[in-house]
Amino acid sequence: MVLGDSLSAGYGLPPESGWVNLLERRLQSQPANYKVINASISGEITLGGRKRIEQALKNNEPDIVIVALGANDGLQGRSISSIYENLEAIILICKQHNVTPFLISMQLPPNYGISYTQKFRDIYPRLAKDQQLQLAPFLMEGFGDQTGFFQADGIHPTAQAQEKMLDNIWPALVSVLKLRQTQAPATNKNPSDEIDTTTGLLQ
Repeated sequence: MVLGDSLSAGYGLPPESGWVNLLERRLQSQPANYKVINASISGEITLGGRKRIEQALKNNEPDIVIVALGANDGLQGRSISSIYENLEAIILICKQHNVTPFLISMQLPPNYGISYTQKFRDIYPRLAKDQQLQLAPFLMEGFGDQTGFFQADGIHPTAQAQEKMLDNIWPALVSVLKLRQTQAPATNKNPSDEIDTTTGLLQ
């Protein structure tokens, strides 16, 4: 299950072209039985995710939750401590439900000031270290400064950028999937279901 904001909800994109949809298609092309639930909402902040994570877990019963929140908090200049605490609460609730949380890093444009943008950026590795989480790079790593990959608002990536976004987080996600497989009951695990991190295919 993906718990995110407009970057994960596919804001301004043609139907089914967002990176979450691409993730589902990539996983469906493999022998293992994966289903992706997109619980992302455009405009979502970490507090909103914190308020609805419990119900989302009960409704969907995921094994893994991809937490892709914080960008809107940063753009609104919310306090670093509140962002950290909300993300931490989401992660702890996931763990309480025996769900594996997977955290995606977020970054801000430089015009928010060096001090704030650095403190914001540091939230994610600090949280990953404190909670022993697998951390994925920023979704827009490698192309965030290239205007051709963004819609007219200059904030939301185009359809052409979605594959790059998925590729950014894929290696870290593969590690989480492998870990979850080792934790699964033996009766539910297919020993041949090994994921190749380079091709994204099971081997």
